Amino acid sequence: MSSTTPLQTPTSGVVMRDHSQPPVERIADDLEVPSIDDRKYRVVRLPNRLEALLVHDPETDKASAALDVNVGNFCDEEDMPGMAHAVEHLLFMGTKKYPVENAYNVYLSSHSGGSNAYTGATSTNFFFDIAAKPSNGEEPSETNLSPLYGGLDRFAQFFIEPLFLSSTLDRELRAVDSENKKNLQSDQWRLHQLEKSLSNPKHPYCHFSTGNFKILKTEPEAKGIDVRQKFIDFHEKHYSANRMKLCVLGREPLDVLEKWVAELFSGVPNKDLPENRWENVVPWTKDRLSMQCFAKPVMDSRELNLYFPFLDEEYLYETQPSRYISHLIGHEGPGSIMAYLKSQGWANSLSAGAYQICPGTPGMFECQIRLTKEGLIHYKEVVKVFFQYVSLLRQTPPQKWIFDEQKGMADVDFKYKQKTPASRFTSRISAVMQKPLPRKWLLSGQSRLRKFDPVSIVKGVELLRPDNFRMTIVSQDFPGRWRQEEKWYSTEYTAEKIPEDFLAELSQALNYTAADRLLSLHLPNKNQFIPTKLEVEKKEVERPAPAPRVIRNDEIARTWYKKDDTFWVPKANLIVSIKNPIIFASADNSVRAKLFTDLVRDALEEYSYDAEVAGLQYNVSIDSRGLYVEVSGYDDKLAVLLEQVLITMRDLEVKEERFEIIKERLTRGYKNCELQEPFAQIGDFVSWLTSEHDYIVEQLVAVLPGVTADAIRHFHKQVMSQLHIETYIHGNVYKEDALKWTDMIESILKPRVLPKEEWPIIRSLDFPPGSNYLFQKTLKDPANVNHCIEYFLHIGDKGDRGIRAKTQLLEQIIHEPAFDQLRTKEQLGYVVFSGLRGSATTYGFRFIIQSERTPEYLESRIDSFLAAQAASIENMSDTDFESHKRSVIIKRLEKLKNLDQETGRHWAQINNEYYDFESAQLDAAQVKQLTKSEMIEFYSTYIQPTSPTRSKLVVQLIAQSIGSKAKEAEESSNGDTTTVYSNGTEPLLIRSVRSYKAGLPVTAGARPIRDLTEFEEIDSKL
Repeated sequence: MSSTTPLQTPTSGVVMRDHSQPPVERIADDLEVPSIDDRKYRVVRLPNRLEALLVHDPETDKASAALDVNVGNFCDEEDMPGMAHAVEHLLFMGTKKYPVENAYNVYLSSHSGGSNAYTGATSTNFFFDIAAKPSNGEEPSETNLSPLYGGLDRFAQFFIEPLFLSSTLDRELRAVDSENKKNLQSDQWRLHQLEKSLSNPKHPYCHFSTGNFKILKTEPEAKGIDVRQKFIDFHEKHYSANRMKLCVLGREPLDVLEKWVAELFSGVPNKDLPENRWENVVPWTKDRLSMQCFAKPVMDSRELNLYFPFLDEEYLYETQPSRYISHLIGHEGPGSIMAYLKSQGWANSLSAGAYQICPGTPGMFECQIRLTKEGLIHYKEVVKVFFQYVSLLRQTPPQKWIFDEQKGMADVDFKYKQKTPASRFTSRISAVMQKPLPRKWLLSGQSRLRKFDPVSIVKGVELLRPDNFRMTIVSQDFPGRWRQEEKWYSTEYTAEKIPEDFLAELSQALNYTAADRLLSLHLPNKNQFIPTKLEVEKKEVERPAPAPRVIRNDEIARTWYKKDDTFWVPKANLIVSIKNPIIFASADNSVRAKLFTDLVRDALEEYSYDAEVAGLQYNVSIDSRGLYVEVSGYDDKLAVLLEQVLITMRDLEVKEERFEIIKERLTRGYKNCELQEPFAQIGDFVSWLTSEHDYIVEQLVAVLPGVTADAIRHFHKQVMSQLHIETYIHGNVYKEDALKWTDMIESILKPRVLPKEEWPIIRSLDFPPGSNYLFQKTLKDPANVNHCIEYFLHIGDKGDRGIRAKTQLLEQIIHEPAFDQLRTKEQLGYVVFSGLRGSATTYGFRFIIQSERTPEYLESRIDSFLAAQAASIENMSDTDFESHKRSVIIKRLEKLKNLDQETGRHWAQINNEYYDFESAQLDAAQVKQLTKSEMIEFYSTYIQPTSPTRSKLVVQLIAQSIGSKAKEAEESSNGDTTTVYSNGTEPLLIRSVRSYKAGLPVTAGARPIRDLTEFEEIDSKL
């Protein structure tokens, strides 16, 4: 911790203000809000023209602020792409008032907070969250300051007097470079940049947005340019109070928030800059339309993407005509494009929608179709089907009943919109504030539809023409040769005009009459899933029930139930765990189970689409104990969808042609898993090496080719014949309905009893003291330059409250210094993570680093950091130690924001069989009792690299390619690289995973915190 940064917010003292300032202008306080929203809102404008939305939330335990500046990568200079992104990074690195480079993050971390930022095309968005109550636990006020005040003070300085410290410049530009390298093998980034690079070079849409070290530092300096001054000039030129939108959320009354914002943000200079708009140039000029681009992806994927320059909907927020059009084109029910393509075996999925490029420029309408092998062969037919459907829309006037269905659902969704985490809310709303919405519609303007505008819908449909589109065909092996290479990501592609004869065929399809058109294409039917019963019986309770109750428990089924007593929305969540041990008996069975659940979802696609539109979601997958079914959303029609899901599971007909398509898709999916970024892969290896039974993708890939449709038919009978059903029903549902739903599950599935002795037991491997294991794997992607390491320290029993509390406090103490040392100062890589790692029955601590530097070097840097951190904990002041404890307690006791979060928390305890429903409260109480001497002992036993009792597993994923800067980076390290830390053990290289697992004991299974009978309410009345 930096001794120059005070960690404590003063608990008393009046904030002094300059009363000679012009008054704050109040813009609106009558915002349209969801019916269940208990917050108060006020929009104000400061004398410097900075606009702010203030939010008083009397129940929040996290305060937050976000500021969106109307400048992004579209403002980058042509020869220095990435400037806006670099400035975003550099603003975190110290200000005149708070010059220590990590002062902001240290302050936030010490008050249960965190921060982030992102750079978009036309805006840069900064946000943080922090504890909402003062350290004395009382309500905040002008004289009892919460940590939010100190957070806002530090935050405001980014925009008043940032330092752009020259000592941090190289490091932050290397962070930008690492971020870019992380994305180089990502098809999402590659294909998006390809589209941009092919656009009009006179429109900033063509820009490369991220930047890299070469373009931001090496090349400009070679030309004699002072790079630091360039960034200062960019900030000076583009950052102005009148371009800024601020959102602040706290427990403080609105008047207090208003005074704080006026005091702290009035110093942001106002340069009266115009809004950034691009009105006189378009990204897609006529010569760039009617083009086709064949692009080669990294992943084995097949896509057909259609792009149409579209309406500018910036001021069409009341009507949003693209929502009507995308609803019909993106539909998956009977009569849709997708239903027809699927019947031909040509597509796996389809999505459609419009998006804004920037203010002043027309938007873009996009249709993305994921193709099967046959679909790729017939891609021209697929495009013709698209234009045939557009011909239907052109010849059918916009239907008010379709708009009314959409409007009705949008109204319901907004009315019952639940809270989201504080920083997600402030970040999103500060960005929305840049739009020209009436201020009273800031919360609802993007959600609700207000007026039916058939004229604009027709204008939108008329833009979907063959002479006004581009298409991209993405495939690793079609057409087989690519003549060009994109500059920034080296994507291979061929771009050319669409052949005239094909354009003529598309024009013909667009002009088809009903007699010519495919009979199977038609508008959707009325949606039977739209909820009509939305009543919620609200009964005030003194304290919400902390745990669900068991209302049925027999040899066939166990039902957990809780009627919602917190969120009061007309929704419910239902989870069914269908236990059967055969699913994980082998890798082969695991693959069969995956194919079976994929086939069930495939069979339900057309039926379930209306339900999805009407706010009902479902999933059928596999979990750690068997099959997993979830149905959630508005409770009115939930049972109807549940019934059809279960009947489909029971009666699934495995059709040969669908099986082959699903199997081929899964084959590619497994292959693509092994091409993901290394940090996304490494967790699976660690889970495999710490679990008694688990499989990695490599094992699943090996058995998949031998699985046949007959094998799935046989497995289907086997898996559904004998099982145990465990359900959790939570929400706006009465007890008798929950029991009826359980009866329905039983009556549909009609299973034989699975004896309790055969229910799966999940256990983890137990690492004896002094264990030291190393596992190495070479990554599959030959072009990837990044290695990855997970450095895992086994600590002990997950059910041990003391171990849990100490590990959680360790995470809090270490998180910010680890990021500051390993990422900010040493620049080991963009992905640097530290935190606890729980398994089924154990608790541990881990670091993950993805870097061009060797795994051995990364491990040595983690050792060095942990060795140094021991002294930091020993020398920590009691004040700082108590502050860390308070931060953990605040995080553990943070209120749940919505029904889904509570369901998730409860289900985790049901599924892991600990039934520790009050773990947050009990963990917090345990943390409160911890002493510094206990933490020093804990650290020296389990964490300190020289500890003889420390248990360590290191997984190294090794890149095939060597990054250009790898060796140079190690030689220019910012840390001590000479000292070697060891506990005297040599790492044991895992050559045979079977032998490794055979040599380790396993833990006991989960031991419930409370006996199941304590939760039973089987005979009680309603």
